[in-house]
Amino acid sequence: MTLHIQKSYAEQSNDVGKLYLVGTPIGNLDDMTFRAIKTLQSCDIIAAEDTRQTRKLLTHFEITPSMLFSYHEHNKAASGPELIRYIIEGKNLALVSDAGLPAISDPGSDLVKLALEAGITVIPIPGANAALSALIVSGLPTERFTFGGFLPREKKDMRKVMEAFNESNGTLLFYESPHRIRKTLAYLEEILGDRSIVMARELTKRHEEFARGSIQECIEWLDEHPPLGEYCLLVEGIREEERKAEREAWWQLLSLEDHVSHYENEGLSRKDAMKKTATDRGLTKRDVYNALI
Repeated sequence: MTLHIQKSYAEQSNDVGKLYLVGTPIGNLDDMTFRAIKTLQSCDIIAAEDTRQTRKLLTHFEITPSMLFSYHEHNKAASGPELIRYIIEGKNLALVSDAGLPAISDPGSDLVKLALEAGITVIPIPGANAALSALIVSGLPTERFTFGGFLPREKKDMRKVMEAFNESNGTLLFYESPHRIRKTLAYLEEILGDRSIVMARELTKRHEEFARGSIQECIEWLDEHPPLGEYCLLVEGIREEERKAEREAWWQLLSLEDHVSHYENEGLSRKDAMKKTATDRGLTKRDVYNALI
């Protein structure tokens, strides 16, 4: 890998265009920023996930692009290189998603990768984001969080992903559709236990709603109130005291030497085994070393 430094607004010696990632409203059009409007007005091409949806936005703000290009999951293999070619030829391109920030849980990330590989400057134009908007009003911890996007459709794949997330002590963030939300909650309860969660829907819109409670309470709520609209699902992470209890559960009957040997048998070096043992027991590495010499 070669280090590359991007100075987004430095004068360019070539005639290559730039790629702008433009945030759009997630519901309320008043959340469109002045900068986003100016960027869309000035770019030669706008690439959109759904051109019909984007035309409504452009019409509202009286923006008439020279070219509105379709770029989505099903045509990205062909459209991506074509869009890159336009930028290399000197056209500035703005990428938008249907709502929120492009390149998050959508094919925009693939276009960014192609652009960077071609030496193209990629510039963020910030805007609304559903997951973070839900997080800051959730009442759940915000110091650490993990964004999981859309969970897999297959049960075994979903289980694998959620079991990995079970190691996180930060808040978990997901997107979920109305027809899958109840099944997802049932699996979450089965794998993670009955944690505190928040279901956020219709964010920034007239019918914005937050359901805060345990997973079981939210399942019961959905039984009485059929789910409508796309959901942001926020799940309480594992508590530190729970994590500590789990760490202690398996090794507490082992001697210090046997504890280190356990990790050595897993393929760790003596040094790394001692370090991991120290972490398990809440000791310093020096404490473990001194006890074993």
